[in-house]
Amino acid sequence: MRTLVVLMAVAMTASAQRHKIEEVNSEKPEGKLLQQIMQENDAAKKATLLEQFATEFPKDPGAAWVLEQLQGIYVKAGDADKTLAAGDKLLALDPDHPEAALQCLKAAETKKDPALIKKYSAAASAAARKMAAKPEPKEAGEVAAWKAETDYAKQVDTYADYALYRAALESRDPKAVIELSEMLRERSPKGEYADKVAQPLFVAYRQAGDNAKAVALAEQILATDQSNEDMLLVVADNYLQQKKNPDKVHAYSAKIADVMGQKPKPEGVNDADWTARKRLVTGLAHYMNGKLYYNEANFAKADQSLRAALPLVESNAALKPEVLYLLGFANYKLEKPQDAATFYRECAAIKSPYQATAAKNLLGLKNQYQGIK
Repeated sequence: MRTLVVLMAVAMTASAQRHKIEEVNSEKPEGKLLQQIMQENDAAKKATLLEQFATEFPKDPGAAWVLEQLQGIYVKAGDADKTLAAGDKLLALDPDHPEAALQCLKAAETKKDPALIKKYSAAASAAARKMAAKPEPKEAGEVAAWKAETDYAKQVDTYADYALYRAALESRDPKAVIELSEMLRERSPKGEYADKVAQPLFVAYRQAGDNAKAVALAEQILATDQSNEDMLLVVADNYLQQKKNPDKVHAYSAKIADVMGQKPKPEGVNDADWTARKRLVTGLAHYMNGKLYYNEANFAKADQSLRAALPLVESNAALKPEVLYLLGFANYKLEKPQDAATFYRECAAIKSPYQATAAKNLLGLKNQYQGIK
């Protein structure tokens, strides 16, 4: 005896079944078990029967339907490992199954496993984009279902991007942040999370010591958005060290000072820490501007920028002696010997690579000019 079971097609939703059982041959062991599954009302017993079928008949045409049922049960139970196991088997049978990949992705998120998040984000996005690319059907009666599937696919694709973004944001491992963020930006360069992940990716590059990629990313972002003082600092300093793009060094230095002058205190940062950061970042901007003017032999502008930097880098033991030394030389060139001597004297009192030269120059000033204090 053969029993025919037809499941009605439904619009694709987060919980809809992609696979259906069209025919059950109850004369065969697999058919008999399927029939038993469909007639079982007890959830626990039904789950046991589904697991039995998946184990005994993994290649049966009904296996995909069974695995859909099982994954749904595991999702409701909050069992991430079993959700992944059932999902893997289902995706092996149907790689283009967006819901199976999505549930695996969510399970990977609960495990906070970056490698699994990458894996299932890729699977969910690929399946969703394939579904969304299906052409509109010619039959009017099929359009509504097609639209529902397309909308659902786009939601899955967006979630796949969001999962990468959130994992990158939460991770404290620079390598994981880089992998997650690069995958996101490569896959969806114009998506809503591509720009949002740029800042954590930039920080991760810096933490990993990959200055070249940090600079390249910052340059890309600064082409349209110059509101990030850290990116402005890194790019300006890179140009300064490599002696290129002097106009941008001056422009970015000025922009940093402007940004820090208007930027509100971030939430969760206390007043003292925020004031210290504003002073240091602004001081670095004036320092870079002044050093470039110094290198350009524009000593009047160098003196102006470096004087602005000096009180702001007071607590920076590495930077303060250099600023003092540059000010001493600039003022000597500007024929302000007393100012030059004052800066050299202060520099000579601080242990640094500039100490000996500052002391020597101070002695030279005293020999060259009468009355130097």
